[in-house]
Amino acid sequence: MKLQIMRLRPEAILPEQQTPGSAGYDLSACLTEDLVIEPGDCVPVSTGIALCPDRQDVVLLVYARSGLATKHGVSMANGVGVIDSDYRGEIGVGLVNLGDAPYTVQPGDRIAQLMVTPVVQPAVVPVTELD
Repeated sequence: MKLQIMRLRPEAILPEQQTPGSAGYDLSACLTEDLVIEPGDCVPVSTGIALCPDRQDVVLLVYARSGLATKHGVSMANGVGVIDSDYRGEIGVGLVNLGDAPYTVQPGDRIAQLMVTPVVQPAVVPVTELD
């Protein structure tokens, strides 16, 4: 399988695995200056990239980075981001600050993880009783 990645801005950082055993690819903030997220605020953060898997039987899932959540109270606003295989727009990450102090995202900071996951699409069968 191949995942095509297009930089939408020159400063965008391509997703990469930190170790050979990493399940996900780190997504980085594509910013030109620091972004402060105040406690309780939810902000969209650009990655500056668009993605295209070469198969339709996968979904791209964006997860929070556990270190941001446990150390700073910063997580993803929607829990898990679902990117359909036919979506071609820019990947953005909604971050929410659930902590009690402002958190600063700097250009290039790793803000989320991307995983490619197989999808099973069963036929939907209406019934009046379940097995």
